[in-house]
Amino acid sequence: MKKQDAVNLIELLKKRYPDATCSLDFTTPFQLVVAVMLSAQCTDERVNKTTPTLFARCKTIQDFADIDIDELEAIIHPCGFYKNKAKNIKLCAKQVLENFGGEVPHTMEELTTLAGVGRKSANVILLEVFGIAEGVAVDTHAKRISNLIGLSKEKEPEKIEQDLIKIFPKEYLKDINHIFVWHGRNICIARSPKCDICPVNSLCKFYKSKK
Repeated sequence: MKKQDAVNLIELLKKRYPDATCSLDFTTPFQLVVAVMLSAQCTDERVNKTTPTLFARCKTIQDFADIDIDELEAIIHPCGFYKNKAKNIKLCAKQVLENFGGEVPHTMEELTTLAGVGRKSANVILLEVFGIAEGVAVDTHAKRISNLIGLSKEKEPEKIEQDLIKIFPKEYLKDINHIFVWHGRNICIARSPKCDICPVNSLCKFYKSKK
């Protein structure tokens, strides 16, 4: 896809989803770190139903480091993979306290040293907490839409991200993930995309291949 077509694509989707924002509820940087961890293989809706209890129990990063692992597992159980997530949450809290003076770091390199935080999660944290759009968080929606539309032929999220960074001007990076998530939930649905009512079907490789 040409750069101008890519810009047109995002502009059309921005008009379709003017309120597209992060769906996870949080009030502190570390709460977002935890929410992003819990969102792996889990819906944001389920995470948002779970975190009020968790955040009421753990009000500080020290609380997350100190909470009994069994209690933490019981609270986050509905989000799935709770044993691994609980282990990462506790270790991550200790790392933030010991390595970063109790402040969530704000660089990709530092964030990805934390337990349970990969590049996708770090992109979300950088954007939502610090307003830094260094890359694109490629989740299941961004991956599917990028492949269908023809923005990338890659299957690995990090390679898809690099393709998106190459094709989109930097000022659009902050919008891409939010817009793709909303588009993926509303129109470009995994099993039954609503291609006929899609505002960007004229730019979509998948739609053109069906005609």
